[in-house]
Amino acid sequence: MEKIALITDTAADLHEDIIKKYNIHVLPFRIIYKDREYKDGVEITPKEVYDNLDKEVPTSSLPSMQDMEDTFTKLEEEGYTNAIAVTLSTGLSGIYNAVKLVSENHPSLKTYVCDSQSISAGEGVIVEVCAELIEKGKSFDEIVNEIPNIKSRIDLFFVVGTLEYLKKGGRIGKVSGTIAELLNIKPIISVDKKDGKYYTYDKVRGRKQSINRILEIVEEKLKKNKCRVWVMDGNAPEETKKVFEGIKKMDNVVNVNFGGTISPVSGVHSGPGLIGVVLIEEQ
Repeated sequence: MEKIALITDTAADLHEDIIKKYNIHVLPFRIIYKDREYKDGVEITPKEVYDNLDKEVPTSSLPSMQDMEDTFTKLEEEGYTNAIAVTLSTGLSGIYNAVKLVSENHPSLKTYVCDSQSISAGEGVIVEVCAELIEKGKSFDEIVNEIPNIKSRIDLFFVVGTLEYLKKGGRIGKVSGTIAELLNIKPIISVDKKDGKYYTYDKVRGRKQSINRILEIVEEKLKKNKCRVWVMDGNAPEETKKVFEGIKKMDNVVNVNFGGTISPVSGVHSGPGLIGVVLIEEQ
């Protein structure tokens, strides 16, 4: 009899109730200041990161190898036979390779490591759908075979207050930077499904227009398919709430979830002012 575990990382921005409901094992990234280090989302909150950005912009690092080893050992002790690990995009982090390496030290667990090629709820929704499939009694192989289809149905779009933090953290990808900022051009950023890096999906002038454009993009997607939607906040609560309320009124929305604040590790790289939307097409 298979017993399937789910592993992910704090960049997936899963709600605590989802983590508890499906017993998901979450690996915390590390937030590193000059004189101290914290486990992402465990020892430091997004608010604490944002409140200190004017004093120091921390760096981030992978979950510790010890945390990864401990997670796999715990799963073995709890009698799991299989594990599905969904990680932050390889285009943004080295966590996929690290988890794969650690999983090979635990051959008694048949493990599949999935590069989400996404971030935040774009990563988290893969975990959630896998959890729903486990609950329905699907086998490990059936779920692993379904993952490419799940990924193909996900879209992610976000805007940021400034590109400064993405540039500082080396996460700018194929998003044009300095000249666009001087002209007050606001890119609508998405993640390339081939390499998992950020790219400019569209661009408009000014913050207000960028928020309106996000809503238009969501509406365009919903005209083609029914979708579940998540709205994420990166220290822009009032504007995020307006986007959430706007999407709630749209046709073809199966449900819209306020995903809450993005994880500290994502906040470090995006800076304040992020509004993100994730959609998954219903089948």
